[in-house]
Amino acid sequence: MLVDHTRLERNIDRMQAAASARGLRLRPHAKTHKSPELARVQIGRGAIGICCAKLGEAEVFADAGIENIRLPYPLQPVNADRVLALLDKTRLSFIVDHLGVARGWSDALHRARRRADVLVKVDVGFHRCGIDPGASDAAEFVARVAEMPGLTFRGLLSHAGHAYLANSEAEIAAVAETEASLLTDLAARVNDLGVPVDEVSVGATPTARFSVQQDGLTEIRPGNYIYYDRTQVALGSATWDDCALTVLARVVSRPASDRVILDCGSKTLTNDQARGCSVDTRGYGAVFECLENPVPDASLTIERLSEEHATVRVSGATRELVPGDLVRVVPNHSCVVSNLVDTVWLVNGQKVEERLDVSARGRIT
Repeated sequence: MLVDHTRLERNIDRMQAAASARGLRLRPHAKTHKSPELARVQIGRGAIGICCAKLGEAEVFADAGIENIRLPYPLQPVNADRVLALLDKTRLSFIVDHLGVARGWSDALHRARRRADVLVKVDVGFHRCGIDPGASDAAEFVARVAEMPGLTFRGLLSHAGHAYLANSEAEIAAVAETEASLLTDLAARVNDLGVPVDEVSVGATPTARFSVQQDGLTEIRPGNYIYYDRTQVALGSATWDDCALTVLARVVSRPASDRVILDCGSKTLTNDQARGCSVDTRGYGAVFECLENPVPDASLTIERLSEEHATVRVSGATRELVPGDLVRVVPNHSCVVSNLVDTVWLVNGQKVEERLDVSARGRIT
């Protein structure tokens, strides 16, 4: 796993500049890199804190000294002891979208004579988690959460994950616009009930470039932007020249003229398919003969993954790859790839600069 230092810093700075220009707080989702070192870089460039996917991730980052962590995930009160321990180390906030769960957290925190910041998760179209903002009792739901002891209501939070299914840039822009409209409308209804909504938080890399243009938001939470990947290129969020993370793979077999075998199987690249419409998304990654080449080799398609093997179909003219040769692969989904390795290597061109531990790898509970 190689991470190009120049591209990494450029990606961090560009997103921070876009958020800052609109007066928005940037809270990167650290599940993409799972590295306290990179989280400190993001915070040092202006991010308010980070997001984590699970408590296990948050525990790693809190132990590393990250002082502001948000979990946009429906935590269950059975984890109260872990949350209380985290509150001793970091400013922690999390989401609720069910009154029974909110009451469970209220009871646990009140018994411990503690308080925690919570946001209400809102379903803006992805239909995964979150309350329905169009429901007649949506504002009342938020108000009931806000009055529970032990909970400090901070605001509303959403994730427009359905932007990954968009078929055009216009569709992604519409998703971002609708997301902001649904949230700000609900926030106004909650405010009318006398409950202040201090935060309106959105998060997804495909929509980030459009979310910063919306009014009424206070925070964006993209994660993938630090590395990008083949899916983000296909969705128009990035170019190949923005992709900072690549897999350095070796040819281990050339059994036929139309077939090359690489050593990066599903334990390296994952079986995730790429999504998007602006580039060819067939296969399990884009193969580059070198990172400096801005266009992947169209004659090479990773058509099948075994655990330890990537089977590459060769079509048309290409460099005669033989066992021992090296190529770079831009993965379909960099966040999952990060969770498959213990270490990434920070590089500058062909020069290795530093080894970075993926400290929160495997922390999925």
